[in-house]
Amino acid sequence: MGDMTNSDFYTKNQRNEANHAGEFGCSLEELRSLMELRGTEAVVKIKETYGDTEGLCRHLQTSPTEGLPGTAADLEKRKLIFGQNFIPPKKPKTFLQLVWEALQDVTLIILEIAAIISLGLSFYQPPGEGNEGCATVSGGTEDEGEAEAGWIEGAAILLSVICVVLVTAFNDWSKEKQFRGLQSRIEQEQKFTVVRGAQVIQIPVAEIVVGDIAQVKYGDLLPADGIFIQGNDLKIDESSLTGESDQVRKSVDKDPMLLSGTHVMEGSGRMLVTAVGVNSQTGIIFTLLGAGGEEEEKKDKKGKMQDGNMENSQNKAKQQDGAAAMEMQPLKSAEGGEGDEKEKKKANMHKKEKSVLQGKLTKLAVQIGKAGLVMSAITVIILVLYFAVDTFVVNKKQWLPECTPVYVQYFVKFFIIGVTVLVVAVPEGLPLAVTISLAYSVKKMMKDNNLVRHLDACETMGNATAICSDKTGTLTTNRMTVVQAYIGDAHYKEIPDPDSLPSKTLDLLVNAIAINSAYTTKILPPEKEGGLPRQVGNKTECGLLGFVLQLKQDYQPVRNLIPEEKLYKVYTFNSVRKSMSTVVKMPDGSFRMYSKGASEIVLKKCSRIINAAGEIRVFRPRDRDEMVKKVIEPMACDGLRTICIAYRDFSSNPEPDWDSENDILTDLTCICVVGIEDPVRPEVPEAIRKCQRAGITVRMVTGDNINTARAIAIKCGILHPGDDFLCIEGKEFNRRIRNEKGEVEQERIDKIWPKLRVLARSSPTDKHTLVKGIIDSTQVEQRQVVAVTGDGTNDGPALKKADVGFAMGIAGTDVAKEASDIILTDDNFSSIVKAVMWGRNVYDSISKFLQFQLTVNVVAVIVAFTGACITQDSPLKAVQMLWVNLIMDTFASLALATEPPTESLLLRRPYGRNKPLISRTMMKNILGHAVYQLTLIFTLLFIGEKMFKIDSGRNAPLHSPPSEHYTIIFNTFVMMQLFNEINARKIHGERNVFDGIFRNPIFCTIVLGTFAVQIVIVQFGGKPFSCSPLQLDQWMWCVFIGLGELVWGQVIATIPTSRLKFLKEAGRLTEKEEVPEEDLNEDVEEIDHAERELRRGQILWFRGLNRIQTQIRVVKAFRSSLYEGLEKPESRTSIHNFMTHPEFRIEDSQPHIHSLMTQT
Repeated sequence: MGDMTNSDFYTKNQRNEANHAGEFGCSLEELRSLMELRGTEAVVKIKETYGDTEGLCRHLQTSPTEGLPGTAADLEKRKLIFGQNFIPPKKPKTFLQLVWEALQDVTLIILEIAAIISLGLSFYQPPGEGNEGCATVSGGTEDEGEAEAGWIEGAAILLSVICVVLVTAFNDWSKEKQFRGLQSRIEQEQKFTVVRGAQVIQIPVAEIVVGDIAQVKYGDLLPADGIFIQGNDLKIDESSLTGESDQVRKSVDKDPMLLSGTHVMEGSGRMLVTAVGVNSQTGIIFTLLGAGGEEEEKKDKKGKMQDGNMENSQNKAKQQDGAAAMEMQPLKSAEGGEGDEKEKKKANMHKKEKSVLQGKLTKLAVQIGKAGLVMSAITVIILVLYFAVDTFVVNKKQWLPECTPVYVQYFVKFFIIGVTVLVVAVPEGLPLAVTISLAYSVKKMMKDNNLVRHLDACETMGNATAICSDKTGTLTTNRMTVVQAYIGDAHYKEIPDPDSLPSKTLDLLVNAIAINSAYTTKILPPEKEGGLPRQVGNKTECGLLGFVLQLKQDYQPVRNLIPEEKLYKVYTFNSVRKSMSTVVKMPDGSFRMYSKGASEIVLKKCSRIINAAGEIRVFRPRDRDEMVKKVIEPMACDGLRTICIAYRDFSSNPEPDWDSENDILTDLTCICVVGIEDPVRPEVPEAIRKCQRAGITVRMVTGDNINTARAIAIKCGILHPGDDFLCIEGKEFNRRIRNEKGEVEQERIDKIWPKLRVLARSSPTDKHTLVKGIIDSTQVEQRQVVAVTGDGTNDGPALKKADVGFAMGIAGTDVAKEASDIILTDDNFSSIVKAVMWGRNVYDSISKFLQFQLTVNVVAVIVAFTGACITQDSPLKAVQMLWVNLIMDTFASLALATEPPTESLLLRRPYGRNKPLISRTMMKNILGHAVYQLTLIFTLLFIGEKMFKIDSGRNAPLHSPPSEHYTIIFNTFVMMQLFNEINARKIHGERNVFDGIFRNPIFCTIVLGTFAVQIVIVQFGGKPFSCSPLQLDQWMWCVFIGLGELVWGQVIATIPTSRLKFLKEAGRLTEKEEVPEEDLNEDVEEIDHAERELRRGQILWFRGLNRIQTQIRVVKAFRSSLYEGLEKPESRTSIHNFMTHPEFRIEDSQPHIHSLMTQT
């Protein structure tokens, strides 16, 4: 827990309390023990100790209606005594720790050992040095200076290893920093409404102090513990703390305890904050989780004294109260008696969540690693055997004791060559490329109004095939305005003149709207001159309040007359009622209830209506049908949302039974019906067209009436007149997908979803059912990848179930944001299209990098291998290989992974889940370029000295000076890689590889930078790099051969891929690897392919592969942070559980390009 362990925290706070005990009437300990009580126990305790909640407010020196005075000194004092409302995060890893982790890479360790042995041997002067009989193979002579320089190679290898390690560590470090920044940004954006100095203001969650009066409403995630002091119909979902899924009703006299980290599902009210930060219920759990590990470490360091201290303070916390201990129990038992186990599992959960891309990459890296290991082993064996046979059999030499060090030196050299082959073969740049690409995308997506909360969501989005979008606020502007009304038997197509309405009706209307809406909803004057008035709170209610203002009336005086505390009873809006009602006590003691809600629902409950003269007349069912036909349907067909406003009077004796809702909400008198317009956002139709062109189906799921929904869908372009698509209501949807027993059947859903475009009047469960149905469907050959947008609390389940959940940043509730993967900071549908573009771009960047990297791998490995077998020495030396490795891994991953996306990415269909990473086209490019490079390098190796009229570098002695011959080979090799890097920018076989190259300054910098460094290495690298300076004409040849790569690239592009049936794709996920969910949950350890191999004991190299895991530490850092908080949804593991039916595998032999061309 940062530097402050629990015990320090308590002791510090206890000292403070001693000083300030007099200032507040209750101490931190008292409040903490109070918050551990539940239900009636808590009520009794408050009564005994403080009299009532008012008494508690007095003790905490705050007012239930006006809140804290809000002076800086008072707030500081409260923070000092009761703590601040934030939980200190875990310390980030230091740079040195990251360096140490990078050093754990097995290939690097092997290299270090080899280098150290080589260093040791070069300093060791064996007695047999003079003995001519030993080093026969060295054919040539050595001059003294060169023999001295034997240590250089070892030192150079060590140096390059250090380089690689520092680069890796630095990458990890900057990544971690970036995500902490992102994290803190998410936290800062979380605001909460409190009352200070009688003003309602919004403050960052971290600023909340004990004694604050906070306003809680539907959809909030409670930021601190508190006591409910006033409000109506408040229901809380406490499952995140107790595991009980039922919603808990809160009331001042039965259960007033509100806990941090729980969700408000319904209602509204005020709470008095009593515990914040580490002292709140969530904080206590975090402290138990987070401080656990660190406390262990500190105990070891600080010896026993601290130990006793710590135990005491923890016991103190435990013994505060018998009931408290009882209360902490359910935390463990509610989840099935294995709380601790669960917690451990949760900690391991996020390892499971491999994205599709990661799965494919891990598999590919494993395959390449195996091949590399085999090659390097063969290289070493051949070299050793050849040397032994040549020396001891052909030349019949004895193994003399004094010759041993010389021979050992040879063996070390062979070993180093073997390891170098391995280093080049292992693509450790892969995880780096993925991370850079994702991190870069995430950073840029912030500018495109996408705040990514889970890294892999960004890449999954590129594969999305369906988007289920909300209507309100996403497709529309969420600025509601009343444009039509039906008042007193007349249908007004625009706002009526207030003078034409009876004053009694007008008065009723103003009261019904002003009182029967959340008092937090207001219309404020515009921020800029000439702007639109600002709407605060629920947008539909804002529209109605705007209607009052347009009728030249004012709602504020009405509210001042009847403040929120005086409301007698409130039935808040929820997705089942679809209406809201408020009861007020009239001056004569009778009651009046105002009601508003979806017109078809409220009208069913009306039995009277107000006529043109302001009199009440009977409203019969047949009148209602006529009204639906003549008023409501025409409004809905214009895309308006219709709302009915009604009222009912009750006598005071006998007082009605307010809890029997059905008896209360009937027999209403209709005042008016209004049509509210929510205009479509201007950029949405274009965005939807782009989605459809990119092969993504957009479906609209809304709570609105079906005619309204259909009208909006046509305006957006989701539906086109004359199309054969379904628009159905939630009721009808449920009737069609459930069998006689009422269970949902997958076959039935499969009949509906492919054609469904609009689902109206849908409940949150319908949305969840639809998303689940589409994801689980096996009807189409490719498993669907579904993105969902949502803003309401009720969208939580669907957002979690979806592959990618988008929450609205402005209109979204905390619950929705918590369940989402990406937050749209501008609530705009067109930002989703940007997310798709970035997601596809990540996938393509990785493919580009792979295409480049594998070409280099294939060539380098073959050259080193054959060179070693034929000439007993690799033409590319260890240090040169490490440099090549650095260019092609680290730099190339930077250059190719940061290509900006282009609109053309939206012209192709989405890749499926089982499309291989390396398509046929890419395989063709890799092999084609490898052939070109190998031909040239071998030509240079065997007849290069004749072409350039220089000494041959083959069969050089052990410490001979570097030859021009081998330098030319090395230089040509690097030049070819540089130009091939430009070829790698395109993976779909496009002709113009330079297209948009200047839009990516990083790419240009890296290519030019590498070129410059290469010149320095060749001209001044000397012995450490085994280079000898080259003449200008030799340089020209090297560059010329490199340029040939670009020409050759065009030749390869001409060969049609469809002819090359024999090319295999690689890196596809087959059904075997899709570990079923059950296994994931049972087995806590991560079984990823790599480790499975490790268990079979086959491969050493895998620890190196685990760098993939460490490089995705980002994701972990991102997740385990505070904001993710308590809820680590188990369901997320199922996200990547793809189709497990082998018969739906698609073997895609035709490349996608083909189908692309035909579409465009």
